[in-house]
Amino acid sequence: MKPIHLITLILILLVSCNPATKKQETAAPEQWIQLFNGVDLEGWTIKMNKYPLNENFNNTFQVRDGLMVTNYDEYEQFDAEFGHIFYKTPYSHYKLRVEYRIVGEQVPGGQEWAFKNSGVMFHAQSPESMLVDQPFPVSIEAQFLGGSGEGERPTGNLCTPGTHVVIDNELITQHCISSTSETFHGEEWVHFELVVYGDSIIYHIVERDTVLTYSGSQIGGDLPDGFPLPQGTPLTSGYIALQAESHPYEFRKVELLDLSK
Repeated sequence: MKPIHLITLILILLVSCNPATKKQETAAPEQWIQLFNGVDLEGWTIKMNKYPLNENFNNTFQVRDGLMVTNYDEYEQFDAEFGHIFYKTPYSHYKLRVEYRIVGEQVPGGQEWAFKNSGVMFHAQSPESMLVDQPFPVSIEAQFLGGSGEGERPTGNLCTPGTHVVIDNELITQHCISSTSETFHGEEWVHFELVVYGDSIIYHIVERDTVLTYSGSQIGGDLPDGFPLPQGTPLTSGYIALQAESHPYEFRKVELLDLSK
């Protein structure tokens, strides 16, 4: 074989074996799990403060017109019936997307701080392990707040019932930390995303803007009587729950992308 032909053959082989020259395969679509199916509350467990498991006091949690709602139509007065609705499966590494909006008026008797206040609890204890008179699960909370029409009141904040986190290498023991999000005063839909990698790092994202980052989720602070895990235990996984704290909310999307694999 002539040298010029040999060189040409070698170049052809090198180019054909280079992955960069091959047509990129189409990436597999992300497999998002619809935690809320838009029809009913299948897969969810309700725990209301002062009531046994799955007693949906005054029909607080409902599905209406394809939306999961927390409503207070059957209440005359709110008396600390804080509610949580838990998805059936615990998760550790995932992305969670929630689209919510705040509607109507707060029920009489609701606390001042609960005005336009809800959230998603994650890394939470199971609903079965909660005490009958336990207002909130031990968990991390991404808080969903609305504005009053005046001033700033960001959403996507962090609250820590029975837990602590680490921010900038410092253990945070205060109950709530504000995010850097804008304030949503009306009844507009808000897109929230949570990115969770166990206890390694967690992101709160509001309207595609990262508004809070932290790590080191762990048990800490005031705990329910008989809670089995000691202070400082890493929180690497747990259940996901939506709140009902006395103001009506609507949820049109609750979906999850499992990153554990």
